[in-house]
Amino acid sequence: MELSGKRILLIISGGIAAYKSLDLIRRLRERGASVRPIMTKAAQEFITPLAVGALSASHVYVDLFSREDEQDVGHIRLAREADLVIVAPASADLMAKMAHGMASDLASAVLLATDRPVLIAPAMNPKMWAARATLRNAETLKNDGIHFIGPSRGEMAESNEAGTGRMAEPMEIVAAAITLLQEGGEKPLAGKTAIVTSGPTHEPIDPVRYIANRSSGRQGHAIAAALAKLGARVTLVSGPVTIPDPEGVETVHVETAQEMLQAVVGYLPADIAVMVAAVADWRVATSAGQKIKKQPGEAPPPLQLTENPDILKTVGHHAQRPRIVVGFAAETQDVEANGRAKLERKGADLIVANDVSPGTGVMGGSRNRVNIITAEGIDAWPDLSKDEVAERLATLIAQKLS
Repeated sequence: MELSGKRILLIISGGIAAYKSLDLIRRLRERGASVRPIMTKAAQEFITPLAVGALSASHVYVDLFSREDEQDVGHIRLAREADLVIVAPASADLMAKMAHGMASDLASAVLLATDRPVLIAPAMNPKMWAARATLRNAETLKNDGIHFIGPSRGEMAESNEAGTGRMAEPMEIVAAAITLLQEGGEKPLAGKTAIVTSGPTHEPIDPVRYIANRSSGRQGHAIAAALAKLGARVTLVSGPVTIPDPEGVETVHVETAQEMLQAVVGYLPADIAVMVAAVADWRVATSAGQKIKKQPGEAPPPLQLTENPDILKTVGHHAQRPRIVVGFAAETQDVEANGRAKLERKGADLIVANDVSPGTGVMGGSRNRVNIITAEGIDAWPDLSKDEVAERLATLIAQKLS
């Protein structure tokens, strides 16, 4: 298990998102971690120490001046007897205390005394997150080496309010914790090989025109980097994009779908294949050797199209099929139904399906909302940055391989 033997100190501060910490405790323990909880006074207004203690199977620490807990300077012991400190949710108040070195209660005293990595998951009203004071505090904490996960964008507990301020989902926090604890140690994908495709393909009509899909390559490049971060040896086969190659990844540049297929098959066998590229479904049967010129009074010449090779299907049914095959389904309608059909048809283990309808901002944007479709069912992920989607997907792939 990814967190086997790891000791997590979980600090729960005040806010409606505190209820998510109960699921977080369960998710951490499922992966082999022991969880020792600290609750602020405000946190106890939302959930009870009884519930936290039952799920963590641990004593719940609540008071800096507890006669029982502090007889051996308990807050120092708590600060040091952990592999990782997680603050979830992290309220604006606790972030302010951390940024200014305050130690007025047990949680802030432990955070000031710890020499362990600290991961915080902010949660608050969007106006509070956007306040200059909070942004200054967040920047200070980042400069001090504090790690952040979230906040995410979405609906708030307050009616008719939405924006950035939602606490990251428990599994996102778990994935970030695994990544932090594995840095500098054994990585879950060490020794594994991965092939990732990214970006569009350009299918030439003539020397200056082509058929293509709207893809920036951001999601595919982020996934290649995330897999490499977990220790995989990654080959990225990229169509024409304007973003830089990810570090620590071997990148092969291609233009057409046929070139992409040839490159992908040439790098088999591999342990993992993640086919993210928005490959053009069709190409011109015969591209013109010279620029096609407009002729006054004449209709444009017809374009005879022919189907491009199906790269995902080829890999999914290949004699050297990778152990894990992941495909992407960019849809504008019936996202789940089309994703399920693609899973069966293409021979994939997992389909990442998303809605790319006009107005979603996914194609070319920096955020994504995906559905993970497997034979067992569908897991709808919240709105995340493409980097967060990549990290979470890489962790899921590592889990499936193990």
